[in-house]
Amino acid sequence: MVQVCLNGARSPADSAVVPMSPGAMAQSAAAAVAAGATEVHVHPKTPCGQDTLSARAVAAVLREIRARVSVPVGVTTAARAEPDPAARVSRIRSWTVLPDHASVDWHEPGAEEVAAALLDRGIGVEAGIRSGTDGAARFAVSPLRGTVLRLLAEVTDPAAHTAEQTAHALLCALGRPHGHPGRPVLLHGEEGGAWPVLRLAGRLGLATRVGLGDTLVLPDGHWAVSNAQLVTEGLAQYRRFQHGS
Repeated sequence: MVQVCLNGARSPADSAVVPMSPGAMAQSAAAAVAAGATEVHVHPKTPCGQDTLSARAVAAVLREIRARVSVPVGVTTAARAEPDPAARVSRIRSWTVLPDHASVDWHEPGAEEVAAALLDRGIGVEAGIRSGTDGAARFAVSPLRGTVLRLLAEVTDPAAHTAEQTAHALLCALGRPHGHPGRPVLLHGEEGGAWPVLRLAGRLGLATRVGLGDTLVLPDGHWAVSNAQLVTEGLAQYRRFQHGS
């Protein structure tokens, strides 16, 4: 499974090709799915390009994307979209259109309350476990650990020459070399670490993610022009390394 991360935490200043409006997100999602993406992860935005959990923004994005694709669509619940944990839970309870799943950064304050609010509404939870945080340790003792949809193993090491090592350490922290016992794992990297970690996911047979939210460049260093281009290259690399070449 290759999930496309349409825009992530990026703003309009990062690149003109990153989709920011609901219409642009939907168009980008449709092209990425046509290129082979099997899921969509998206950050709803304010008109200024900031992450938001507002019911209006979430509904607009989900309606637009679902009008173009039939694959599962997930959203973020990161603190940058709503810093106060109680307000984050309130936002989730106010949603009128529900995503298929939502990511919860387990190292953030209020993660369990946010996850519980999602589960109460029938929304799948991607437990985001980021390298360099105490997320893995907190998740290991969470009463919700058996209820999440999957673990989102997020390698934040941006260096191409060390990201794979960081990924191995993160996977081991999750309980075993290839992930967490009993829960599926989606492994992905960011920036310079995006491609080495994607190739590692291929070798390990784990689900992965790619898109403009994670990297703006192709493996050869050229700027990507679309999410679809990143998905096409990501699938090619994943399959090549999946077969050990």
